[in-house]
This record gives sequence, structure tokens and C-alpha cells, in this order.
Amino acid sequence: MVRRIFLSLLLATWFSVDCNPGPIDDIAVDRYFIPKSCIREVKSGDFVRYHYNGTFTDGKLFDSSYDRGAAFFGQVGQKWQIAGVDKGILGMCVNEHRKITVPPHLAYGSQGAGDKVPPDTTLVFDLVLLDVFNRADQVQTKVISTPKECKRSVMRTDFVRFHFNGTLLDGSAFDSSYKRSQTQDSVVGEGWLIKGLDEGLLGMCVGEIRHFIIPPFLAFGEKGYGTEIPAHASLVYHILLEDLHNPKDDIIVEVMKASEPCTRKSVAGDYIRYHYNASFLNGITFDSSYQHNHTYNTYIGMGYMIAGIDKGLQGVCTGERRRIILPPHLAYGQQGAGKDIPGSAVLVFDIHVIDFHGVKDTVQVDITRKSEACNETSEVNDFIQYHYNCSLLDGTLLFTSRDYETPQDVVLGGDKIIDGLDEALRNMCVGERRTVIVPPHLGHGEKGAGIVPGSAVLRFELELVSLQKGVPEGYLFIWLEESPGHLFEALDVNQDQQVPLEEFSQFIKQQVSEGKGRLKPAQDPDSVIIDMFKNQDRNTDGLITQDELKLKVDEDAEKTRHEEL
Repeated sequence: MVRRIFLSLLLATWFSVDCNPGPIDDIAVDRYFIPKSCIREVKSGDFVRYHYNGTFTDGKLFDSSYDRGAAFFGQVGQKWQIAGVDKGILGMCVNEHRKITVPPHLAYGSQGAGDKVPPDTTLVFDLVLLDVFNRADQVQTKVISTPKECKRSVMRTDFVRFHFNGTLLDGSAFDSSYKRSQTQDSVVGEGWLIKGLDEGLLGMCVGEIRHFIIPPFLAFGEKGYGTEIPAHASLVYHILLEDLHNPKDDIIVEVMKASEPCTRKSVAGDYIRYHYNASFLNGITFDSSYQHNHTYNTYIGMGYMIAGIDKGLQGVCTGERRRIILPPHLAYGQQGAGKDIPGSAVLVFDIHVIDFHGVKDTVQVDITRKSEACNETSEVNDFIQYHYNCSLLDGTLLFTSRDYETPQDVVLGGDKIIDGLDEALRNMCVGERRTVIVPPHLGHGEKGAGIVPGSAVLRFELELVSLQKGVPEGYLFIWLEESPGHLFEALDVNQDQQVPLEEFSQFIKQQVSEGKGRLKPAQDPDSVIIDMFKNQDRNTDGLITQDELKLKVDEDAEKTRHEEL
């Protein structure tokens, strides 16, 4: 309707110019506000949008675009407006304010314009330029900042997430993703976005900031959009690219630090402990196991983790550091997770593998120093002394016997130390050194112990310091040679048919000193001998008679016969 009004007025203008040979007064232009920045000046052939108030020289208003609630739109130099305004707007900048005084012959001449503008009237137009573009325009792109590293840029069919501030050319804001606290998410080049954005996003890197000016015919065109974007509006976008992926993407694995040597790589079914920092492609961290002060522990390849991590943790080595980049369809998808992970987000996990093990893993023993002279080795029931360092596989020292004045001691097989260490200390020679890897099911298990984390694989550095051979379980003394044929007579030194504790103790100690017998180690010898005596003094009268005296081996054999019966 506005355009039709101006077209009709335009015709009147040109007729008046042709017919009126009046004075050749020119227009008068008062540029009473000039913006500091002028991205372009109006030239003939450009399309313009502007608001105006039209008055007579006495200030009386005869027309106003403000009153109609719609700015004027037209092409300069194509008779879309009266000749004086067409001329007076040349060189104008967006947001510039001008007063253009137009003499009658460059306005409506001797005919005037209906009942609004009398004949031969000088008019004053107070204009503010809102927009200017040309059909030859393309998207104007200005790169504000770029990331230091860009391994991938936007291509057609990529899915992007970006933040933006959107304004009209005059600076009026029409939309902002920041105000919604949510990125704009879209596929590029598939018609989801206006053409200018589709074009301008191409080649962008995550973290890059660009400034776009998009002409109306590559934006919302003649229709505009809603109440915020008028028809024929150039749009200005200030865009930060937050995320980028393609629906066909697989995970990307980058080994940041390899572990050497690597004797075994993880496979599906292994139980793994690892630390991680989790971030988005823009580097913003959303989670970290370090902040929780606890490793993340789980099974690999069994569906306990998001698919991308489940896949990316296979084939790792203990101690390895790797980066796993997960496209959304292998992470939390379009739904995201809670308030921290938005939908369709690419995730980056920087992972440090602490350890992993299989449920069937056994103790691994590596002999680092052999003993030159080795006549006997440690076995169950032996009493040993040993030095050790106990650490996690990442090198964190947990315990060391060097903190104490004496070596650690233990009777092997006595359930006093973890099963894996008990096993590792067997078949050792004095002076031998070993490095031992103990899986958690032979260590401290899922719960851990003290400063030992749950499900931790442990590394022991062992050195056997001393060895005392033991006796079978349930025995206090064993013969190393054949026992005397007449044992009671050997015990009964004074041949009085009874053996007191003094005679019994003297006899046993003599057998030990001569290497004929062995007492149970790691206990006071006198206490052990007293216990032996009490076992034989069956009537507790303080004396052992021949009827009371029985070898334990004979007692065990007798018990077995009774059980068989």
C-alpha cells in the first residue's frame, strides 16, 4: 500500500518537473547526525529502507512512516520516490539522520499531491537510514578471531552448534542464542538455515568468531520473519562456532602419550580404572574424575559406558594417555545429559589409563635378580623376611618396608597377607628380587583397603632377606631324619619311666641343634616346646609316660583309620 502511494506520488512528481519551468533551486541537505562507522554509502541502484517525517517549511507534518508503523522501501534512481529525496539520499550511511529540503519542482510541483501537499510547496524530509543493499551483494564475512589449531572446518551436511547475536543493519537486536542460554543447532547446506548463514558458516572452525552481513534476498526476503525482522531487512550475525560433527563420523582416537613397554592391551570384558577430563570441542570442561578424587571404574565393551568410550578404551595400555572425540550419536545424542551436556554435543575425553585386568588374570612374576647360591626356596609354612615396595601401576607409592627398622616377616600360607603376594613370595631364594603384578581379585578386591583404591592392580618390588623352613600346618615340630626307634627311652634320660618338662625340652633342643629336627618358626622355642609337652602329657600330671607318648604322624594316621571306618 505504501509503495503504491509513493508510486502514484512519483508520477505526479515527474509530470511537475516536466511542466514547471520554475526556479532551478536545488535540494538542501542537513546531515545533522553522522554515525562514527559507515559500512557503505547509498548509491544509485541500491535498495534502501528508511523512516521519515515529511513536513512543510513551517514544521507542519503531512506524512510519516512512523505513523504507519512501516519504513519506506525502494530502489534509488528508479523513480520509487520523489526526485529530491532520490537525490538527497545519495551518500547516506545506515543510522545517519538527514534533513532534505526539497523545492517544489523536485517534489510535487504545481500539481501538489491530493489534499495533503498544496501546489508549489517546498517540503522537508527528516530521514534516518535503516538499511541499504544491492542485488549484486553477497554475504559479507569478517573473521573476528580464529583458534590456534583447526583440524576440521564446516562442510555441507555437517551438523553445527553455534551461539549468535542477531541484529538488523541499524543495530536493532532481533534474536540472541545467549539470551536463551542454548545454542542454535542445525545441519549446514540442507535448507535448515537461511541461505546466507548456510554460506557463511562454511569453512568455520570450532572456536572461530565471524561477523556476517547478509542481504535480504539471502535472508528472509520480502516477507521478513515475525515481528522482529521486517521485510527487506539485511541481517547482521555475530557467530561463535561451538561444535561440529557429521552424522557419519566415528570416534577419533589420538594417543597423547604411549606406554612403553606394553605387555598387554585391553580387550572387551576387562575391568578398567582410569582418570579423565571431559570437555566440549570448544575446550570447556563439564566433568573430571580428578575433581571427584576418584578414578572411573567399569567393565569395557559390556555396555556400562556410552558407546564411544566403550569403543575407545579397547586396545589401551596401562599408563597410556589418549584423547577420544565422540560424535553425539556415540555419546548422549540429541537429548544430551542433564543440565551440563546439551543435545547433539561432541564430547572430548582426555583419558589416563591407571590399570585394567581380566577376571581370570593371574599373578605376573618377573625375576629381576637371581641368587647365585640357592639351596632351598620358600614354600608354604616357611617363615620369611622380605623387603617390598608396593605401588599402583601409575607409579604412586603406597607402602614400603624401608619405612621400618626391620624387614616384613610372615609365615607363607598363613592368610596374613593378600593371596597374590603370598603366592609371589613362594619359590624364592634368599637374595632374589622380583617385580610382581597382582590383580585386585588376588589383592584387596573391589573395596580396596586404606589408601589402596578399590579394584586396584598392585605392583610389588620384592627382595627375600631370610628364610626359615617351616613345619606342616598343625605341627609344632618335625623330624628331618628318622625319629629314634625307641623314642621314649631317648627322652627318659634317667630311665625312671617318666619324662618331665626339663628332660623333654633338653631332648628337643638337642635335636634342633644337631639338625635332626625343626621347631615351628616365628615363635618362641620354649613356648613351642611347652605346647608340645602339654600335647603329650595327656593326664596333665606334669609327666609323660610311655603310654602317653605318641608321634603326631601316628595320631593323624589313627584318626584317618577311624574316619575310614
